[in-house]
Amino acid sequence: MVSIEVAGLVVRRGGRAVLDGIDLRIGAGVTGLLGPSGSGKTTLLRAIVGVQRTHGGTVTVLGSPAGAKALRSRIGYVTQAASVYDDLTLTENLRFFARVLGVGPDEVERVVRAVDLGGHRDHVVGRMSGGQRSRASLAVALLGSPAVLVLDEPTVGLDPVLRRDLWALFHRLADDGAVVLVSSHVMDEADRCDQLLLMRAGAIIADGTPAEIRAGAGADDIETAFLRLVER
Repeated sequence: MVSIEVAGLVVRRGGRAVLDGIDLRIGAGVTGLLGPSGSGKTTLLRAIVGVQRTHGGTVTVLGSPAGAKALRSRIGYVTQAASVYDDLTLTENLRFFARVLGVGPDEVERVVRAVDLGGHRDHVVGRMSGGQRSRASLAVALLGSPAVLVLDEPTVGLDPVLRRDLWALFHRLADDGAVVLVSSHVMDEADRCDQLLLMRAGAIIADGTPAEIRAGAGADDIETAFLRLVER
């Protein structure tokens, strides 16, 4: 089942096309959006969430236009910058956002456990490490069990163990029925995804499973496949 559909999406900035006629379809599982910095990944994610001004094409999420009121409680979005209040504790942040979203207080404990921050419930977020703050933002996005999770480079700058644990969490969420879209510029994360979208200069240059993309480019790894696709 297709949960996210983008057709002919165009976004311009300063007279230049940042996204130039993007077409894609995303279904169940963990989909990775991989490409170098500046390729348009964040702009595409913002368009899917419905907070990006667009100049052509359509974006449909769960059967509704991106940004529709009906989607507000059904999409969890984690930006590159931590989207929590630094002067509040983790629990205070989660209780605040739970009230905003209209979900029960029992959700707070559930998402704290999900991101493995049980020992940091009463820690002020501004005093947490970068990885802990990233997980705090993810906990906020998980409130209410959204059907779609859009995560903008959630593992950048994290140590290998934490990266591994977060990817395991993404797959558990997908196994529970969520559609998970994760962006990254780290090519070695490609094989952690069920499906891949490779992006460069505002265009999708490959779409398929990691194995399909490697085979199509005649490469042993995604980084080599990416380079061969660029050179074609």
